[in-house]
Amino acid sequence: MMIGFEAPRTFKAFLFVIFLITYIFTISGNFLIITLVFTCKQLNTPMYFFLSNLSVCEILLTTNIIPNMLYLLLVDHGVISASKCLTQFYFFGTAATTECLLLAVMAYDRYLAICSPLHYTSIMDQRFCICLSMSVWLIGLMATIGTIILMSSLQFCGTAVVNHYFCDREPILSLSCSDTNEVKIEALVFSFFITLWPFVAIIWSYARIILTVLRITTLTERYKIFSTCSSHVIVVCMYYGTLIIMYVVPSNGQSFNINKLLSLLYIVVTPLLNPIIYSLRNLELMNALKKCV
Repeated sequence: MMIGFEAPRTFKAFLFVIFLITYIFTISGNFLIITLVFTCKQLNTPMYFFLSNLSVCEILLTTNIIPNMLYLLLVDHGVISASKCLTQFYFFGTAATTECLLLAVMAYDRYLAICSPLHYTSIMDQRFCICLSMSVWLIGLMATIGTIILMSSLQFCGTAVVNHYFCDREPILSLSCSDTNEVKIEALVFSFFITLWPFVAIIWSYARIILTVLRITTLTERYKIFSTCSSHVIVVCMYYGTLIIMYVVPSNGQSFNINKLLSLLYIVVTPLLNPIIYSLRNLELMNALKKCV
């Protein structure tokens, strides 16, 4: 049984409307990006190719969780089998891992474009972009398998009540009457490498970008690059900051209600902001949209 949000029915109805509208805009915005990237020749660049991969990842993440979350807002509680719960956690882990790596790849792409413009075309050719994309998705698909296998071997006893709106790691482990230390250690090590190292790579890339931009004498070009990087950094810090707090930093008995609120940042807010910050504010993409229309 899954609880979801514990709130009065009127407030649940309000949340249902808000999350439904957000989900529609998220899916529409990300589908629009994918369509434009693959139909408009002027967007046939590495940056937009990786952006379309990010949109696919956002659609996978939100579609895996939000429809069931909307259902839980309409009923008092939902029933989900153990196999479906582990399947939902697997696709969540796949989407979260893939997005972490894609954000790092996109930061590296911007680093090459700004800091090494003469070598950018020769390095970021079509073959290398496809290899990077396939590697990111392959790591994402394989990353959570170890945790799923260990969780499948656990024994669960007592009342099977998942105190969350989706099958996350900690709510599932809290139901087990077996020793979960092995799962927690494996998941902590995995989360550390998957979350922290790409985040460090992103910070390094943007630090080099800032140093390069400071050498530019034209204020217009400097402002243009700084405004783009600042938008990216805000989204990255919000996404990675939440993941690090929830999955890398020890919880020490942190309340599930706090986890529910924090998880909304990368499940609801970030997928909605990505189409706006990464693309809809981009003049090239807006011009491509006008031409297609």
